[in-house]
Amino acid sequence: MAAEIITKEDLDQFGTKLLNDIKALLGRSPDAPKKWLKSYQVKNLLKISNGTLQNLRINGTIRFTKIGGILYYKHEDIMQVLEGNAPTK
Repeated sequence: MAAEIITKEDLDQFGTKLLNDIKALLGRSPDAPKKWLKSYQVKNLLKISNGTLQNLRINGTIRFTKIGGILYYKHEDIMQVLEGNAPTK
């Protein structure tokens, strides 16, 4: 039986393929954004502070849903705000 040499590149390719396969099995493509985001994700995406996010909620610029004390935001609403087409209530 001949010995086969596995390189670091081979392992990297295997790892990437394995990760993509696992994500596909979980029902989500690797590059697809989540439909709902939590506050910390929105703050990171927009690069804003807690206070700024709160002001955006208060003045209706960003719609949200609160479930059990956790605020959720639709990804598409956040993208509309970034494009200058804020959703209406």
